[in-house]
Amino acid sequence: MSERVDPAAPAASRPHERTPGALELSAAAEVFGLLSDPTRLHLVWLLTRGEADVTALTEACGAARPAVSQHLAKLRLAGLVQSRKDGRRVVYAMPDGHLKRLVVEAISRADHEVSGEPWHD
Repeated sequence: MSERVDPAAPAASRPHERTPGALELSAAAEVFGLLSDPTRLHLVWLLTRGEADVTALTEACGAARPAVSQHLAKLRLAGLVQSRKDGRRVVYAMPDGHLKRLVVEAISRADHEVSGEPWHD
């Protein structure tokens, strides 16, 4: 019997066989640098759950609206999130499955660190 796959679930990544070069390492370090701010990490985590406008993101993360807008602008300029106009609202999304999985795993790891729950694969 074949295993059922949730079509909404992101596809798993295939491991890269070659050692990453300087360009890949620099690009990855830039992503980690952008995610090192707790507010930006919270915003990106919220976007792993689906698209949202600035008002919803501001309410959910508890930061001031101007700060949220600035964080989203940095994330958008770096290509980590996308935005689109919906009437008067600006709606943000994060279509990158790699980034979604990275953020979810980072938060899961942090949960283990904070809760004392044992590590696992």
